[in-house]
Amino acid sequence: MLAGRASWDDVGAALVEHREFLTRWTREQEVQTNEVQRAWGLLPGFLSVADGRPFDLLELGPSGGLNLMFDRYRYRYATGTWGEGSLELSGVDRTPPPAELLQRGVTVARRRGIDLNPVDVTTEHGARLLQSFVWADQTVRLERLRRAIEAVRSDPPELLRGDYVEALPALLADRVPGAQLVVFQTASTMYLDEASTQRLHAALRAAADEEPLVFVSTGRAPQDDGFALDVERYPEGTTERLAVFDFHGEWLDWGR
Repeated sequence: MLAGRASWDDVGAALVEHREFLTRWTREQEVQTNEVQRAWGLLPGFLSVADGRPFDLLELGPSGGLNLMFDRYRYRYATGTWGEGSLELSGVDRTPPPAELLQRGVTVARRRGIDLNPVDVTTEHGARLLQSFVWADQTVRLERLRRAIEAVRSDPPELLRGDYVEALPALLADRVPGAQLVVFQTASTMYLDEASTQRLHAALRAAADEEPLVFVSTGRAPQDDGFALDVERYPEGTTERLAVFDFHGEWLDWGR
């Protein structure tokens, strides 16, 4: 298994020998996933909001921050490729993004994320923790995760511990001069209650009084068929639906 103390060849023995640890771990450890394949669905959204300035990225609920490093991966779609990273992400693009969109370039000035329990993948414990939440028979997904972790370790993002609803006004006020503030989230705000959701959007509106910003966000699509990829622009308060993609980023329908 991940720590090398047990083997999948004899799961029964592992359950008996490590019963005390496993019982405590499953009782105390919250589930923490960071599916980097979702970046394949997010990339066209990022490109659609690029205005020529470097991105000042802020992710809400980043876990280990793998998607904050989206520009370090290579992407393949039916209409073209983007990026030069050693990890290539691809999927089934039922309706691919426009080829001209993939011609846009993006640079990143800063990468920040805030999470109740961020995962430091620069440590062996953090890397092992993220891997532990991937089913053992999903070897492709595990290998993709490990390669993304290596990409993060070379220059990790800034991960903050805290409640992002509470901290958001201060985070939004701290901007990189000359950069485009891009706030984003996947599979995070869906766990907020209505009051917290309203506070989040109020903070985005208030921050945009000083300078415009965009919020790239996912929510459940109609009929619960994957994630809807939306772009909210502030101070206008407008929302544009760009696509729907699989919960784990395995397929994409652009323009849906």
